[in-house]
Amino acid sequence: MQTQSNRPVDWLESTIMRNQNKIYRVALGLMANKQDAEDIIQDAFVKLVEKQPNFNSHDHETAWLIRVTVNLCKSRFRTRWWNKTVPLLDSYPAQSNKHQDIIETVLALPLKYRIPVHLFYYEGYSTKEIAEITEQKESTVRSQLARARQMLKNYL
Repeated sequence: MQTQSNRPVDWLESTIMRNQNKIYRVALGLMANKQDAEDIIQDAFVKLVEKQPNFNSHDHETAWLIRVTVNLCKSRFRTRWWNKTVPLLDSYPAQSNKHQDIIETVLALPLKYRIPVHLFYYEGYSTKEIAEITEQKESTVRSQLARARQMLKNYL
């Protein structure tokens, strides 16, 4: 059975199954809150259904979803309500107190540094791939990573 867009009915389900963990990790890394991360990924998949873009590959699809997720997180951070809240770090898993300190320090970074740090260290993307996802120059991503490392070094 086909949908109106000539896509198989299970297209959405297979796309969600293929990308949900990665998108959730990105959202959780940026939002630092399980519930907000779940809201963000739900919104990202709603945008996917609304837009129904054609992708060249699964990597292109994943990159698009990450870009949408990052943009949704940025939008959430700009809201007046968000600026009056304090993140709950209880939902962020840490194996020890040292790991918890590192997670808290990474989450304390400004968003423009937190995004490349998360994508580079937690998701394993190269600086070139991060530049494509975030629509920035590769040199900008490298600069942000270097500045973030310096901030982390100073904090820790």
